[in-house]
Amino acid sequence: MTKLPEKLVIAVSSRALFDLDEGHRIFLEDGLDAYSEYQIAHENEILAPGQAFPLVKKLLSINQQLPGAPRVEVILLSRNSADTGLRVFNSISHYQLPIERAAFCGGRSPYRYVSAFGCHLFLSTHAEDVSSALQAGYAAATILPTPRKTQQAEEGELCFAFDGDAVIFSDEAERIYKSSGLAAFSASEKAAANEPLSGGPFKAFLSALHNLQQQFPVNECPIRTALVTARSAPAHERVIKTLREWNIRIDESLFLGGLTKAAFLKAFHADVFFDDQTVHCESASEHVTTGHVPHGIANEQPADNPQQQNH
Repeated sequence: MTKLPEKLVIAVSSRALFDLDEGHRIFLEDGLDAYSEYQIAHENEILAPGQAFPLVKKLLSINQQLPGAPRVEVILLSRNSADTGLRVFNSISHYQLPIERAAFCGGRSPYRYVSAFGCHLFLSTHAEDVSSALQAGYAAATILPTPRKTQQAEEGELCFAFDGDAVIFSDEAERIYKSSGLAAFSASEKAAANEPLSGGPFKAFLSALHNLQQQFPVNECPIRTALVTARSAPAHERVIKTLREWNIRIDESLFLGGLTKAAFLKAFHADVFFDDQTVHCESASEHVTTGHVPHGIANEQPADNPQQQNH
């Protein structure tokens, strides 16, 4: 009997999936009891889509394009209680999203269930939950607010864009750049061109995504990936050889040499972009759905100067 390929499992918080801003405002201003009363009173009112809704809808639609058992699953991980979360499930039903599994944690962080559900990625608007998931060794990102007019389409090709250092790869090279500057970074990467970089927090997710892509003919795959990095020659060679060593295909690789990433992400039609540096995330979020990955040296200490911020 042929074993089916492993599913790609994505965990998403209720505030990332739906617009719960009004309820969150009530929680911050009036407390948990007022928040619960508000959600119960409005549980039959359908929530508007949130920042991650288009991404989730596109992900789930992939199951319709492959025969057999579903290859993509989305899990809801929420700080709500099951009682207040009923409005969320009513909204899931309204939009006909095939989301069946959930953990409602009654005010506590749901990141603890990322491992139990076998999730490859956790998306949330709660930065503390994201940091906890990353520290536990899982790919996770804080979904940033995006202007409504720039939110991605809910149908069509699904495009993932990733920064390199501290996201797909470890931050080992970034640490040299921060401590010794661009010249030392370039020299070090050139000297180590044949030594694969260590994996970063998103390596396993990228591998799972690559495995899903392999289920489609190359010219018919509905998923496209891009590496969007501030690196330039000669630091490109080590990146290319690392991905080759990992046997992971990236569809497009953009080595920008410090140029602003936002315009390139818009041209790629990215549905989501993951980066560890807030300066890149903030500019990208004006154009595409963006996930901040609070990992690596850039999130341990402030940048020393504007040149380093643009790397």
